[in-house]
Amino acid sequence: MKISTKSRYAIRLMMDIAENEKSGNVSMKDVSKRSHISLKYLEQIVNILCKTGLLRSQRGSQGGYKLVRSADKYTVGNVIRAIEGDISGDYITDDNTSMNVFWHGLYDVINDYMDSTTINDLIEKEKTNNGLYEYYI
Repeated sequence: MKISTKSRYAIRLMMDIAENEKSGNVSMKDVSKRSHISLKYLEQIVNILCKTGLLRSQRGSQGGYKLVRSADKYTVGNVIRAIEGDISGDYITDDNTSMNVFWHGLYDVINDYMDSTTINDLIEKEKTNNGLYEYYI
């Protein structure tokens, strides 16, 4: 399983909006400047996140984007599934072979981990580590 750049950027986008929406709607131009992600690429991502109901958009001079719910209500799994779809893998079948049991177990662990980490958790972790992440596998 490989998580695409689009999914990684979608998580960063959700974090940025959560951190900056207190002062109103967040523009993609501002996110692009802060994150050094191309505006065109962010627009593709934000369209998907709006269509799946994770973000809401507003047009006009005060326009931009906001989270539909608070950052502690979104999991990393919500965001990745919005971009990637189901991540269980195309090669898993319904038969009960030992390999399929293994793959189902692996994807259950991955999904449980993604669903136990919220966007707010990532923001808090970034604050405590001064932007430095530690990953344990």
